[in-house]
Amino acid sequence: MPNQINDALFQLVKTLTKSEKRFFQLYLKSRKTKDDLLFVKLFEVMDKMPRYDEKLILQKIPAIRKSQLSNLKAHVYKHLLTSLRLLYKQKDPVLELREQFDFARVLFDKGLYPQSLKMLNKVKEQARRRHELLLWQEVLEFEKTIESRHIMQDIEHRAARLRDESNQLSRQIANLSYLSNLSLQMYGWYLRIGHVRNEQDAHMLREYFQAATQHVDPTHLSLYEQLYYYQACCWYHYALQDFIHYFRYAQKWVDVFTRHPAMLESDIALYLKGMNNLLNAHFYNNYYERYVSDLQKLEQVISQYQSQFDDNTVTSAFAYLYTARINKHFLEGTFTEGLRWVPEIIEGIEQFHERLDQHRIMVFYYKIACLYFGSGDNEQTIVYLNKIIHLKVGDLHSDLQCFARILHLIAHYELENYSLVEYLVKSVYHFIAKNKDLSQVMQEIIRFLRKNVYANPRELKQSFIELKDRLLQVSTNPYEKRSFLYLDIISWLESKISSKTVQEVIREKFLHHIPRY
Repeated sequence: MPNQINDALFQLVKTLTKSEKRFFQLYLKSRKTKDDLLFVKLFEVMDKMPRYDEKLILQKIPAIRKSQLSNLKAHVYKHLLTSLRLLYKQKDPVLELREQFDFARVLFDKGLYPQSLKMLNKVKEQARRRHELLLWQEVLEFEKTIESRHIMQDIEHRAARLRDESNQLSRQIANLSYLSNLSLQMYGWYLRIGHVRNEQDAHMLREYFQAATQHVDPTHLSLYEQLYYYQACCWYHYALQDFIHYFRYAQKWVDVFTRHPAMLESDIALYLKGMNNLLNAHFYNNYYERYVSDLQKLEQVISQYQSQFDDNTVTSAFAYLYTARINKHFLEGTFTEGLRWVPEIIEGIEQFHERLDQHRIMVFYYKIACLYFGSGDNEQTIVYLNKIIHLKVGDLHSDLQCFARILHLIAHYELENYSLVEYLVKSVYHFIAKNKDLSQVMQEIIRFLRKNVYANPRELKQSFIELKDRLLQVSTNPYEKRSFLYLDIISWLESKISSKTVQEVIREKFLHHIPRY
């Protein structure tokens, strides 16, 4: 059936909260025209539909002819966006600034040039304070239009000031765009490749990044230029597995907001993203005390500002907060305790499914699978790994897809599904080889499982010891360390050797040496 999933109006209606729906209905009913009453009926019918059904709409509202429906939906869509703009104008200062800019244009069209310029100056000052460079540039261009068409007092001085201000701002915007592009490219590189796999990957990434940043002087950057530069550096060092520098740049990112607390009001989403990276850096560097402290800060900020969050920020806050909570259990070895978050995470994935990207969903499934694996529930481990295996995501985060299949094999091995393991080993090997991601660690695990599927239990312990020794040797290779980021295979082997659970092994390591910075 056409348009059942992709109907824009239906998708927008389904994102609305109760207060947004109520405001929209009041907005339309206050107009009291015949068409607006029809719009209300169309909105109410679509709001109650579990899925978009054009035939049902026409049955429910006989006054609408099929030929009218497309046009009516377009009008409802427009009115709905207008009502949302009115509702959130007070919460989003940029919307209010845009409105004042529009008012300045209306005053200009009425020939009230001094009033228009006065309002533009107010908008420009607020745009400057909020680092809204593109809006600032629009104001300058409009000021130049007024000055060029209507002779004002002190025209020569004003023209020189506008010229200098415009030139400086253009350079700043060009640099900001360059750094934001660089940050996006680094993030895209990581999503496609993951952590560097070999010297060739590392050399290519270093050459590109160093060439791209050789002319950048971090000491002469504006706030947002600094933030984009720090983001690019974070993704660069993260991809290289240089977690010390990853931490340093994530900390610099968050420190910008510490020095300029007003930015928490204007761009809380970017602060939350910085905190997410800082917590990841603590996690990979094993900075447990810092991790606990900054997790508490993240929870406090979310609690304090959540009433001001838009839908995108609500989604990001959910992803960052629950990722951080799970990682804390990984550090502590409290996997069973961490399972208490799973129902809330699954509920959140369902609630924010349209706004959560596939990468984030895949990471959540993998982390949940690891929680179950660490707690000894291999059946549920397989359930969540199957969700990753069956996702249609192409080569997105291919390294995580490969390790999901390795853990999938191990979970089946633990359940003694030996015939299935024997069958799956071949398909997993081909999948990993196809993605050109067959690390030495993966080869050792696959070789071990293939050889020991039906091994004598008396001989198995020695095989586990030998595999552990080989993997410890492999772990000295910097490009093999990424394998241990995704899967603590050493702790699993130690659990098999000592006849303990994975959770017990990791918990004992944590308690005997709580990592400090």
